Amino acid sequence: MKTFIPLFLLVFLVGCQDSKKSSYAVGSNNQEEHPGKVLMERQCYVCHSPSANHEQRLAPPMIAVKKHYVAANTTKEEFAEDIQNWFDNQTEDNARMYGAVRRFGVMPKLIIAKEDLNQISDYIFDNDIEQPEWFEEHYNKEIRKGFLMRNGKKI
Repeated sequence: MKTFIPLFLLVFLVGCQDSKKSSYAVGSNNQEEHPGKVLMERQCYVCHSPSANHEQRLAPPMIAVKKHYVAANTTKEEFAEDIQNWFDNQTEDNARMYGAVRRFGVMPKLIIAKEDLNQISDYIFDNDIEQPEWFEEHYNKEIRKGFLMRNGKKI
C-alpha cells in the first residue's frame, strides 16, 4: 500500500503536466487568454485603445477596424488576408478607413510577425471587441451621414 500512494501521485503529476489547454477564455482561472487578445492589447491598444476618449485618441478603436473590415459574408480567411494586405501596403490608396486617414493620417509602418498578426486577426474576427462608451453613438451617426465604407463601398 505504501508503494501505491507514491506511484499514484507520480502518475497524477505527470498526467497533469501533459494536459494541454485547448480553449481560451477571459477571466477563467483554468484557461488562458487567447494569444491574439494578449497581442492586440500589447501591440494595437497603444494607439487603438478602447479607453481613449473621442477627442484625445491617436487612432480609431479596434472595434472600428473590425466594423470596416468584417461584413456579414466575410470569412475569417478573407479578414486575415485583408489585414495582412494593409500591413504589407499601408498607403492612403489602400485604406478602407478614409475618415481615420483624414483625421490621423496613414498608420505608421509597423513590423509585426505574420504569425502574430494572424493571431490578432483570429481573435478580432471571432470575438466581441471592447469598445469605448462613445463609439456606438459615433458609429451610428457616421452611418446616417453616409461616411462609412466597408470593402470600398459605402455602408
